[in-house]
Amino acid sequence: MKTTQFTEHQIVAMLKQHEQGIKVSDIARANGISDKTFYRWKSKYGGMDATELKRIKELEAENSKLKRMYADLALMNQALKDVIEKKL
Repeated sequence: MKTTQFTEHQIVAMLKQHEQGIKVSDIARANGISDKTFYRWKSKYGGMDATELKRIKELEAENSKLKRMYADLALMNQALKDVIEKKL
């Protein structure tokens, strides 16, 4: 998947410009993006500020860590069940 050349903070700044009344086509032309890209960002980051964005990133990182921990524990649990069944 292609990564963007803009950080999340830059994207939020562009969205704030739109909220201030600047046309989407002007913002897109100034930053070298398409209108479609701007509207996709608006649907993803619309209404956020920098602190909310940071909090979301932290929650996503914590969520992925917890998923890995659960997968490890589930695997260990299944292995222990297999050992118990073999002993019986």
